[in-house]
Amino acid sequence: MNENKNNPKKPKMPWPTKDTMKQVYELKLWGDNKSAFYSGAGSHESELVDPYIQAVTGFLSSFNNPITVCDLGCGDFNVGEKLVKFTKQYIAVDIVPDLIIHNKETFKADNLEFQCLDIAVDDLPKADCALVRQVLQHLSNSEVQEILNKLKAFKYVIITEHISAETFTPNKDIISGQGIRLKKQSGLDVLVAPFNFKVLEQKLLVSVIVNDGKEIIVTTLYTIF
Repeated sequence: MNENKNNPKKPKMPWPTKDTMKQVYELKLWGDNKSAFYSGAGSHESELVDPYIQAVTGFLSSFNNPITVCDLGCGDFNVGEKLVKFTKQYIAVDIVPDLIIHNKETFKADNLEFQCLDIAVDDLPKADCALVRQVLQHLSNSEVQEILNKLKAFKYVIITEHISAETFTPNKDIISGQGIRLKKQSGLDVLVAPFNFKVLEQKLLVSVIVNDGKEIIVTTLYTIF
């Protein structure tokens, strides 16, 4: 069907990420550890999880007064649970309603809150620091850009991405939910085109070598203002 020339502007439609992520959990596409929800090896294997927790805990503990944290894409919360006690307030966000209900029933702390949001569409909670751990790698460039626009509101942003250990062309576009950029011999770099995310400072917190040295999982701290 041709676009109506008298109405060139189409209504902004939500991306299909919510249904995609719901299926990921329902069909156990990230594996199955016999729990109600499982966010995959990247959230459970100690060689991947422990270095991240140690690095982020070190950052959070560096403040005289604990800061507020917003975990964007908290998944099954196996990782986030270890960080809550180092924060003033911890807001954990995910797009899957049943997952958030499960997390609310499972994890309890006075400074912990769960919210069900589509971070590319909905307004984000206010906090000092945003954690975005292996989330953007699953999303299209359009969704990534929408999220980065909102991340400018935080003072600190910690982004974790799974990339090739070799030289690659960054930011090749993908369809949300259909793998990550590694399948296109690419990877996400928010500082270069088309994103050109503006930061005051960047600092490598930790990198973990995986897949026999062919790939790395990199966690970077960005200071925004």
